[in-house]
Amino acid sequence: MAQKNVHFVSLGCPKNRIDTETMLAGLPGESFRITGDVDEAHVVVVNTCAFVESAKKESIDAILEAAELRDSGRIEKLLVTGCLAQRYPEELAKELPEVDHFVGTNDLNLVTEILDGRTGSRVLVGNPDRRDFDWEAPRFNSMGGFQAYLKVAEGCSNQCAFCIIPTLRGPQRSRAIESVVREAEMLVAQGAVELTLVAQDLTAYGYDLTPRSNLTALLEALAAVDGVRWIRLLYAYPRSFPKGLVDLMAREPKIVPYLDMPLQHISDDVLKAMKRGTNGDTIRRRVAELRERLPNLALRTTFLVGYPGETEADFEALLDFAREAKFERMGAFAYSREEGTPSHDLPNQVPEAVKARRLDALMYQQRDISRAHNEAMIGRTVEVLVEKRSEESELVWIGRTAQQAPEIDGITWLGSADHVRPGAVVPAVVTQVTDYDLVAEPLTD
Repeated sequence: MAQKNVHFVSLGCPKNRIDTETMLAGLPGESFRITGDVDEAHVVVVNTCAFVESAKKESIDAILEAAELRDSGRIEKLLVTGCLAQRYPEELAKELPEVDHFVGTNDLNLVTEILDGRTGSRVLVGNPDRRDFDWEAPRFNSMGGFQAYLKVAEGCSNQCAFCIIPTLRGPQRSRAIESVVREAEMLVAQGAVELTLVAQDLTAYGYDLTPRSNLTALLEALAAVDGVRWIRLLYAYPRSFPKGLVDLMAREPKIVPYLDMPLQHISDDVLKAMKRGTNGDTIRRRVAELRERLPNLALRTTFLVGYPGETEADFEALLDFAREAKFERMGAFAYSREEGTPSHDLPNQVPEAVKARRLDALMYQQRDISRAHNEAMIGRTVEVLVEKRSEESELVWIGRTAQQAPEIDGITWLGSADHVRPGAVVPAVVTQVTDYDLVAEPLTD
């Protein structure tokens, strides 16, 4: 049988990207070849996101684009996988006859069976709480070799009123420490220098294991892996930190001074309506503790504006807090009214125009904060993880400092030198900045 070319479209968060990487690695090489060019493809797989309305629209647009190829006969098979398939399997199957198969979030291991003809079922969407999937299935690292995402848990047991993730992914299921370490060792053997830990609620890692463990114990084990230079933490829920976590971050050089901690809001009324399990005072104390004990920390957060019932006073309090806290990195999104979430039917829904105005105001303010932070970096010596040569000039390289997470933050433009090469961690002096990026010259001594 001749090889079939398979093209993947991966949408959404890093956790979804890891699912795509697992599907990529599961394809038997003698039968299938991965291609980045959709015009060469016999098969297209669209791994979807369904977190908010904009993500659903992006997923639908990608499906429709691939469906045109299927309908015209330019590809032989079209698969839709991931969160959107998990959320709307019957509706999608009815409305999209061009799609050959729909596969849910915890059934991605069946993609290989579909492609080699071992199953003909069109809709393969099971219980998202499935616990018998293979944590150590092979992965194709699509990040380029020098950095990799490392998923340490699946699902989420929080009950945030605006979030559909527990419905799509099930409750939290943590990996055993030994399993995570084995994958870390494999990724390092493949050339990874930086490991970025992801979970829906990273600080809850291990509480569901028997015997119970926690993130501190996991990080201690990962720091002992030879060859790891940087360990980065994304999606740390602010409500509770495991014992010893901040102490370990302060003393372990492999854990970079960076923390992604989505806060969503600061108003007590809004946080209560969101069912976040915390309040403004607790958040302020958490931020103050991190600033005091980790003085070089780059703190990233995410805020949600326009939640049902959010008043102008609530939003002004959020603006004031963001201005006072001076988060080095910040993202924000407008509330999306999602079916199946408790917030969908709340009264006092905020008009779309008001949401957009508040989002713009918050992000414009953050741009100035980010610029001021970057300007304070001029003249400082930083370490830069070199990723690739710039397409604009052979004398310029692209990399990231420890304060810049892959894909979501800015980059560092680095001058050329003999020791600057992909995968190297190079000391450099920051010479110029933009709102979100740095320019640096490598030190030759």
